Amino acid sequence: MLAVKAHGLVKKFKQTCAIQDLDLEIETGTLAGLIGPDGAGKSTLLRLLIGLLRPTEGRVEIAGFDAVKKPFQVKERIGYMPQHFSLYGDLSVAENMKFFADLYGVKEERFAARKAELLKFSALGPFEDRLARNLSGGMQKKLALACNLFHTPEILLLDEPTTGVDPVSRQELWRLLTELHGQGVTILMTTPYMDEAARCGQVGFINEGRILAYDSPQNLTAGMKDEIAELVAPLEPSLKALKGVPGLKSVHPFGETIHIVLEAGGEGLEKVREKLEAEKIPIKSLIKIPPSFEDVFLALAQRENNPPSPPFRKGGE
Repeated sequence: MLAVKAHGLVKKFKQTCAIQDLDLEIETGTLAGLIGPDGAGKSTLLRLLIGLLRPTEGRVEIAGFDAVKKPFQVKERIGYMPQHFSLYGDLSVAENMKFFADLYGVKEERFAARKAELLKFSALGPFEDRLARNLSGGMQKKLALACNLFHTPEILLLDEPTTGVDPVSRQELWRLLTELHGQGVTILMTTPYMDEAARCGQVGFINEGRILAYDSPQNLTAGMKDEIAELVAPLEPSLKALKGVPGLKSVHPFGETIHIVLEAGGEGLEKVREKLEAEKIPIKSLIKIPPSFEDVFLALAQRENNPPSPPFRKGGE
């Protein structure tokens, strides 16, 4: 059974097309990630899926219910955590939990037991009386997650849940998500982090409002036919020298290195070395490496003639 289904989805804001003819199907029980640069349409897509935005064209179904025509049935089955802090800062942890429990229609006799479960689950028990605005960023994220679990949703949609938190809190949030997934909850999360995408069972690459590919991390990397070379050399002279080298499909900075995409089975690597040596550019290292997630995404975007301009974030820093 499909937990999420989007077909022919389009969302326009005046002259801007944020989502373009997008199709997406997520099986029940999946931990799915959507990865893309800032402005790719990740947040807009989540808002369309939960019914906060109405599509210009297309259809969205959540657990078999039309997100536009059956909003209350959808609400009963989902939890949604936006990217930015959305709780009430002048309410305590316990008061925020009570507010969301009432919002989701949790009965009074069920509230106390469920609250105790979620305080233990999120490790927020010692901070029950602390105002939400006085929590750390990671604790605010855990509180937001806990507040969305009172009605035991089948599907969680999370917009960059670990952005802006410290590495320890980031790992703790992932522990909570993994536990929820183990309980059978379907999770769809957006992330700008490559390492987080690699943890998901299924990953969708999104750019300019389009899903470029959706598959397991293993299949996505295995499906890249081009070869990748890693170059350690002076950045600007190397990028300039490598323009037009035969067999070279693209080149982009990658941290302190340069990643070069070469035609498979060709002599591109030798041509690169020859060009750099002819330009008297010192080469510290030039080797072939397995493709990274970012290499796969950039290759897909290049194929669409629409490479993303903002870089990905490599980790939770």
